[in-house]
Amino acid sequence: MSNVKLETPAQYVKGVGPRIAKLLKKLEVETVEDLLYFFPRDYEDRTQIRPIARLQPSDNAIIRAEVASINHQITRNRFSILKVILSDPSGSIQAVWFNQPYLLKLFRRGMKLIVSGKIEYSTYEHSLQLTVKDFEVDMGDALGIVPHYPLTEGLYPKTIRSIIKTVLDKYLDDLKDHLPDNIRQEQQYPKLAEAVRTLHFPKSLNEIEPARQRLAFDDFFWFQLELGQRRKNNQKAVGIPLKIEPDKVAKAINALPFVLTGAQKQVMEEIEHDLQAQHPMNRLLQGDVGSGKTVIAVLAALIAINNGYQTAIMAPTEILAQQHFDKIIKLTKGLKIKVKLLTGTQQKKERTKIIDKWDLVIGTHALIEEQVSFRNLGLVIIDEQHRFGVMQRMGLVKKGANPHVLVMSATPIPRTLALMLYGDLDRSVIDEMPPGRTPIKTHFITQTKRKSAYNFIREKIKEGRQVFVVCPLVEQSEALDLKACEDEAVFLQKEVFPEYKVGLIHGRMSGKEKDAIMQAFLGNKINLLVSTTVIEVGIDVSNATIMLIEHAERFGLSQLHQLRGRVGRGSEQSYCFLVGNPKTPEAKGRIKAMLDTIDGFKIAEADLRLRGPGDVLGLRQSGLPSFRVADIIKDEKILQAARIAAFNLIEMEPEIARNIWECQR
Repeated sequence: MSNVKLETPAQYVKGVGPRIAKLLKKLEVETVEDLLYFFPRDYEDRTQIRPIARLQPSDNAIIRAEVASINHQITRNRFSILKVILSDPSGSIQAVWFNQPYLLKLFRRGMKLIVSGKIEYSTYEHSLQLTVKDFEVDMGDALGIVPHYPLTEGLYPKTIRSIIKTVLDKYLDDLKDHLPDNIRQEQQYPKLAEAVRTLHFPKSLNEIEPARQRLAFDDFFWFQLELGQRRKNNQKAVGIPLKIEPDKVAKAINALPFVLTGAQKQVMEEIEHDLQAQHPMNRLLQGDVGSGKTVIAVLAALIAINNGYQTAIMAPTEILAQQHFDKIIKLTKGLKIKVKLLTGTQQKKERTKIIDKWDLVIGTHALIEEQVSFRNLGLVIIDEQHRFGVMQRMGLVKKGANPHVLVMSATPIPRTLALMLYGDLDRSVIDEMPPGRTPIKTHFITQTKRKSAYNFIREKIKEGRQVFVVCPLVEQSEALDLKACEDEAVFLQKEVFPEYKVGLIHGRMSGKEKDAIMQAFLGNKINLLVSTTVIEVGIDVSNATIMLIEHAERFGLSQLHQLRGRVGRGSEQSYCFLVGNPKTPEAKGRIKAMLDTIDGFKIAEADLRLRGPGDVLGLRQSGLPSFRVADIIKDEKILQAARIAAFNLIEMEPEIARNIWECQR
């Protein structure tokens, strides 16, 4: 339940008005509540102001000084350099502002400033200078621990501090603390109002972290309470309890051309337990590339089919749907079940006709089209589910009467992200690779070693092996000096491997064109396939043993891992060559992680540390909430505690949990 006072537009707060309200809106601050939760980005301890005479090179310093002179220079390339001599009773120093010419109108001789920044020795000036990080006009009231808020042009530090003080004094008491006292006391956190005031205006630096942790806990707690309520509601839903016939399951398993791993057997037990329950299964199945998730999906589908229900498997691309179809046809040979492929390229009439008579339908987004309906959908399986939006997933689920749901991901997700994205789902992990797989050898290749890499590839093609070459672009771009796959295919065919067949596949091709190319590659009629990341997910060619990735530094870490997983599918030794010139620390970190491990979950953890949670999946529709304070990397322990507290409350005090959940929404 919202508080009317907290919904008051920021414009009506004393000291704001229409002009500043527009500036605040740029910072996504529109109400009184937004202002209360508009926390500083950092703090400055102005009890540590130092005399200019005591400054040393490499110091990060804060000084309180007077403007003695002003010099503004414009370089040939129109770059602005503002140099201001600042003085205090102990001496003087030159302060430098880069590319901020508008400050020339603000400064005047005799003005008193508080300035922070890095002290450096200028070889040009032969003296110390201060490269400015922050500053403000000294009005005599900005000492102590001073908060620094995110700003926009026209909004000044003193102004925003004054507005925040006004809001705290007038509205802080209206901020209701819905976190139960026993949970707060157990975690040893301050009350909400105290934490909010402290984060804005701490009396000491030591007070900041406990207040921040309280608000991070709130972020996680309310989200986990939402997930917990969803999970509880699902458990109340009337599902389709399926009968497990051990003889039929054993027959299907024994008919497989391989033996299930221990991890696969464990996952099947978990799924069988869910399928027999009175409420619908909602389970996430995670497994690294090649760990055998598709087999589990087929076995689960057979249980539903043996009970007289249909199963739908939805994949994000036609290539992957086709590959699932081909693989499942082989796995179910002799089992007398009707399997059908449904894609957007098929005619509408055919798509409508298909559904009623088939036991297992494998398709793309075409499955959720309005005219597609099922006879009795009992199990929904979503592959590479993070590529679908929530509404797309629900669109398929609603075509049945509370069907069981299994979502699969070959993109390993760190535990913290899994708790955020899929906390309402039960989670199974296949953490064991099938026997006979030889670990992929990964090498970083500079331009000087390219020729030797090509020679190595030539030898492997002579042995009958096949090769993937992945480029970031389809066509050459003048703006980006990257290898384009069309140009690369021509170059490799004419200049490097004229004696072999080079193929090309990319996302701009039609479904039929892509299918024809992949079929030729699967049949070893193409020796070397140049591609964009269209082959990132699901493509399974056991004879392909080399993956060469151009401009590897331009790809995300999880994406690199997915691409590498396109080889190493058979018993032969496979290789991944990363070609590039990484310059940034993040790019170098990605390459190092790829060289250090082939474990997808370790890769995912490294990716989370390098890029942060918002970009790990590389998708807009990641389902990741936006938190005010919490950081799921830094605050993993707080997340774990918040999840336990939220789920315990739902279990032990369901009415209290529902009431405070309703109040917080």
